[in-house]
Amino acid sequence: MKVFVIAAFCAVTLTGCAAPATRISTGLQRYGLDDPRADCVGTRLQSDLSLGQLQQLGRAAAAYRKDDTTPGVLTVSDLLRVAGELKDPGIALAVGKAAAGCGVLP
Repeated sequence: MKVFVIAAFCAVTLTGCAAPATRISTGLQRYGLDDPRADCVGTRLQSDLSLGQLQQLGRAAAAYRKDDTTPGVLTVSDLLRVAGELKDPGIALAVGKAAAGCGVLP
């Protein structure tokens, strides 16, 4: 399911005044994830990750798809892979828990 978007993660983790959960949810909704699941993912990631971890995930996701033919789209599988490659195992755990708990697994 192509609902995680690089632009969304970059935007939601690096800018704005709203709470991270709101920014994550809004970005995910913009790219096709329904409101309840987008809110669920945003809330879970905000509660499980620090702002620094969210920023690290956003940067890694952006770098992951930079040279792709569809660079604006990051699938759930892609995001899980990116999170797993980071040196912080807490990020991978939080992303996996959010995806599973919110029903957005590939």
